[in-house]
Amino acid sequence: MEPIKKNDKRNLDTMPAGALGIVPVKGCEEMASEIDFYLTRWRAERESEHKDALAFVGYRRPSYIINCNLPRFGTGEGKGVLSQSVRGMDLYLLADVVNYSETYKMFGFENHMSPDDHYQNLKRVIAAIGGKARRITVIMPYLYESRQHKRATRESLDCAIALQELVHMGVDNIITFDAHDPRVMNAIPLNGFDTIRPIYQFIKGLLRSVNDLQIDSDHMLIISPDEGGMKRAVYYANVLGLDMGMFYKRRDYTVVENGVNPVVAHEFLGSSVEGKDMIVIDDMLSSGDSILEVAKALKKRKARRVFIFETFGLFTGGIEKFDEAYQLRYDEDLGKEIRIIDKVITTNLIYQKPELKDRPWYVCCGMSKYLAYLIDTLNHDSSISDLLDPSEKIWSAINRYNKEREEALKKGEEFHFV
Repeated sequence: MEPIKKNDKRNLDTMPAGALGIVPVKGCEEMASEIDFYLTRWRAERESEHKDALAFVGYRRPSYIINCNLPRFGTGEGKGVLSQSVRGMDLYLLADVVNYSETYKMFGFENHMSPDDHYQNLKRVIAAIGGKARRITVIMPYLYESRQHKRATRESLDCAIALQELVHMGVDNIITFDAHDPRVMNAIPLNGFDTIRPIYQFIKGLLRSVNDLQIDSDHMLIISPDEGGMKRAVYYANVLGLDMGMFYKRRDYTVVENGVNPVVAHEFLGSSVEGKDMIVIDDMLSSGDSILEVAKALKKRKARRVFIFETFGLFTGGIEKFDEAYQLRYDEDLGKEIRIIDKVITTNLIYQKPELKDRPWYVCCGMSKYLAYLIDTLNHDSSISDLLDPSEKIWSAINRYNKEREEALKKGEEFHFV
């Protein structure tokens, strides 16, 4: 968690939409606590000409967290119970639907919670609110069922159904990060839906962990690992002023394995990668097999280093394969020792294995302060446009990095960007 800095808090003079409340659904308690840390201190220090107005009653509190209990019966059934009244409040519900570390007992057996269990818990909390809140915003970083976003044959449209269900239950706004397909918002066209890309946090994490970067089109390239992530890669390339390349998956459509057609090969489209640093960008790292294949293909094409940006590091196939990919090995074709990957950078928006944080190849981008900014601004009914477009902040950080690195090289000192 980042420390509080002098100029952290935003200048918000508008009236709040209601008394602020943060409701962590089971599995999000740590994130909620960090967000609460920032909000309580910013609001304690903030001066406003309206601070004595009736609308500001309860504006400064020792904590904005509304605790909710989600007990289970012996059969596995459950219910949602709020610890206090939420009448007239502006509530922000935090939900991590892929936190498999949470468990519950059913008929004496211990079950790990699935995304369905977490989603059901979210609905239980909304039902417990009972329509008494002034406004409900659901912050669901990993959008529930977002991988089932379109219909190819006779199959369900789970993500669209879930969004409509939340809206029918009284949710006003839904905030997610790097939605697998943002067009799913068409399911709820009359309600708020924001999908946010954590590009500034990724760039900051890279600058802090690598001390010899040259961010220009001669030394760096943005890579999309598949055709589905093209728009995401184009956005990053435009913001950073870099060129981009793309891999597309050649599949065997005569075979179906685990519900999908297996990938035969990854084919590359783009300019030469030789001697350049690669930033491979995707929304989620699931098993990791595809992204490692992409990294191997880039190294065979003589890429210098491979940095992987993933909003959600699920690591469903374990982290051992990434340990192996990070190890130095001799490549006969290149005639030197190489690593397949150099850094994997993800956010802390979902549950992370404790052992993951100790890996030398892993960089975690904390998102608590950013979420606190969003919640604080939205509670005041102010615009979040500047938070959604961080181009100016990115280039400010890059220019500072270049300046400090140049000064350190002149002095012969070791450089580390903070």
